[in-house]
Amino acid sequence: MDSGEKRLNELGYKQELRREMTLFKTLAITFSSMAVFTGTPLYGPSLRYAGPASLIWGWVVVTFFTWFVGLALAEICSSFPTTGSLYFWAAHLAGPRWGPFASWFCAWLETIGLISGIGAQAYSGAQALQMIILLSTGTNKGGGYFASRSVFLAIYMSLTLVWAILNSYALEVIAFLDIISIWWQVIGGLVVIIMLPLVAQQTQPASYVFTHFETFPEATGIRSKPYAVILAVLLSNYCLYGYDTAAHLTEETKGSDRTGPIAILSSIGIISAFGWAYNLALTFCIRDANYLYDVNNETAGALVPAQIIYDAFHGRYQNSTGAVVFLCIIWGSFFFCGLSVTTSAARVVYALSRDKGIPFSPIWRRVHPKHKVPRNAVWLCAAICMILGLPILKLDVVFTAIISISTIGWVGGYAVPIFARLVMAEENFKPGPFYLGKARRPICLVAFLWICYTCSAFLLPTLYPLQWRTFNYAPIALAVALTAIMLWWVLDARKWFKGPVRNIDIQNEDI
Repeated sequence: MDSGEKRLNELGYKQELRREMTLFKTLAITFSSMAVFTGTPLYGPSLRYAGPASLIWGWVVVTFFTWFVGLALAEICSSFPTTGSLYFWAAHLAGPRWGPFASWFCAWLETIGLISGIGAQAYSGAQALQMIILLSTGTNKGGGYFASRSVFLAIYMSLTLVWAILNSYALEVIAFLDIISIWWQVIGGLVVIIMLPLVAQQTQPASYVFTHFETFPEATGIRSKPYAVILAVLLSNYCLYGYDTAAHLTEETKGSDRTGPIAILSSIGIISAFGWAYNLALTFCIRDANYLYDVNNETAGALVPAQIIYDAFHGRYQNSTGAVVFLCIIWGSFFFCGLSVTTSAARVVYALSRDKGIPFSPIWRRVHPKHKVPRNAVWLCAAICMILGLPILKLDVVFTAIISISTIGWVGGYAVPIFARLVMAEENFKPGPFYLGKARRPICLVAFLWICYTCSAFLLPTLYPLQWRTFNYAPIALAVALTAIMLWWVLDARKWFKGPVRNIDIQNEDI
């Protein structure tokens, strides 16, 4: 019996999903969930808050603390290789008294984070495609077509539908596409990172990239320098999570008690290196920082990296063909990332419904008899994601709100099992092949504090003065959702929800 399946049986679950994923396939899907170019839409706002130095060095600082979170999660994943991952971990680590509540709270945070994460990638993909169409049809100055809000929403919806359709078939399809994805992002990332500075005729000096600090209170309304730096670093906070995807696939991965931790830590290493290099390439190639935000420039000031890439290619070749090709590479990254996040979100909904933690659980826990995928859970995630996108028609800060909700939910979900691991008695923990030993307490403490900081930062207003069209409504949306979830717990769920439900008799270990 596979070591991951054996441990799954010990934890009280029978093998229902098809266990055929290799380490490389799991790494491919995890890598895709993080994506090299994820921070593209946030690059412009981050640069304007506090200049290039804060953006570049902020990435290094966030990477440092991300390793603490990754190490903490990798140890827990090695001990509990289940699809439910975070909320399952929370239930077992918190003990019989607090386990049900920890599991409940963590499960809903994770579900909120992952489903809104699909929306974040759909928005990013729609914005990249908007720029591709604009530059392909003549640029903003040359009469090119700039997609309206309704067309933008249609693109957002279409991407969500495509991801749901692809996730409705056997996992081999997703695994195959994600193998393409990892090569797409590695090769495409190298092409963009290396070629962009070579194409650009004018580049910024290293002193500008690494030491220039400048705030723009007339544009952002933020005069406090520490506040501006915190907002500038949100780019890095947003990009460097999603590595828990490997944990969601552990019931479908061979030797998952070993491959899960390896995939988590490998993804952090690869993305942190590629992401920093990508930000450096963009920053070195800035021609005129103020022109990047001009609504009358070639990209209508809508996506700063698109303007940087356009300036580089147009400056050398007097056309936008190269910029369109590079933007297609970036769009592909968003497409593959959204596909992988949909996979993860559906697995979490499936696992939670298997434990009867979602209304109408029997519907969402159904596994397709032929393809062995939770198809109903896939379409539930897609439907909610589409609803999240509807404010695109009226508001300017939809992306800010979606990524705030996604980050707080997704990363906040990490905090529950990590805190439980921090305070639990060591003799109650059964370590897997990856074990931190005595280092677990300081590592978990730093990881927990870092997560608290990250979630707090995404609750802050991002523009002043506060207005309806520029207000970050994430705190309100999260407050309503979490209040409803907690009320449900107090009034009803605490009476019947006991955390993960065993579906196998572990005394029958020879089955």
